[in-house]
Amino acid sequence: MLPNLTFLDKYKYFAAIFIRLIVGFHLIYGTQDNVFSYARMEEFAGFLAARGVPVPLFSAFLSAYAQFVCGIFFILGAATRYAAVVMIINFVAALVIAHRGDAYPNTFPALVMLFAACFLLLHGAGKLSVDDALEGRREGKSGRL
Repeated sequence: MLPNLTFLDKYKYFAAIFIRLIVGFHLIYGTQDNVFSYARMEEFAGFLAARGVPVPLFSAFLSAYAQFVCGIFFILGAATRYAAVVMIINFVAALVIAHRGDAYPNTFPALVMLFAACFLLLHGAGKLSVDDALEGRREGKSGRL
């Protein structure tokens, strides 16, 4: 018989940090070239233009900066649910625009980001987050972070 692992239940509120850190890092890493290089942003805009996206340069800036900023928010656990809503919209758009007709393996990274954002929307940031610290202050508790 397998051992009972219920002793881990007291740590389940820390679980979201693992999702937040890897997703946040991936969002920042994946967009930093667009954020810090206008030439790369123009390439992204060209990619969007080829797929019929209106105002492709604006759309490229919007998507890249949204991912970059939301990545920072996820790592910090700040405004996590709001950032998750933005990323859900972004990755639904990515799946429809950039990955339409792609084989499943090519859509997997965008799907993981979409589902991680859905998790963070429903679960929240969890412990070790700015959101949790602010919630503690609203409830009159201190030292939650």
